[in-house]
Amino acid sequence: MNDKHVLALRRHYKVLWSSHYVECRWTLDVPRALCSAFCVLEFPPFGDRDMWTYATCCMSEPEDDRKIEVHLFSPEKNREHVELLTALAHYHRTGARVACGDTVNFGRPWFPEGTCDHGLLSLPYLDGPNLEWLHLPNGDSVRFLWLVPITAEERAFKMEHGAEELEARLEQAGFNYLDPKRPSVVSF
Repeated sequence: MNDKHVLALRRHYKVLWSSHYVECRWTLDVPRALCSAFCVLEFPPFGDRDMWTYATCCMSEPEDDRKIEVHLFSPEKNREHVELLTALAHYHRTGARVACGDTVNFGRPWFPEGTCDHGLLSLPYLDGPNLEWLHLPNGDSVRFLWLVPITAEERAFKMEHGAEELEARLEQAGFNYLDPKRPSVVSF
């Protein structure tokens, strides 16, 4: 892995989310498809932001044609988010490449007894274009996406009506993206 690429990713996150973070690695059953530099950065709450942020670092590699990194917000510190993002990165490297508007199955609720067991890859609405794109000196760009926890019903709605319609429903409902037990914003 190119050290300049790793440093550019970390610098991009630090500019937006504070310079204090912890580098985390999922040590159980580490996927070999991920580069040795891959980790999840854990940002504690800071300033007016009262949530934890977990972000992939090196989910995509310098030679990838569409480079992406993914982050997840959490109401509390939770080591299982490192596993979740590591699994997503592994799927991205070995299964199908994920992109904005895709959904993923978490395989279990985001939090124990929670309602959200899927995720929607969305634009980073809370941080906007300052986070969404990192333009590298070599002319390449990295796109940063928000993994929004959603319910199985919301995923089914997205499959039928599209990601934009689901995002509109989430916004109209004023959903709390930090509430692991929030009700679905759609019903069939």
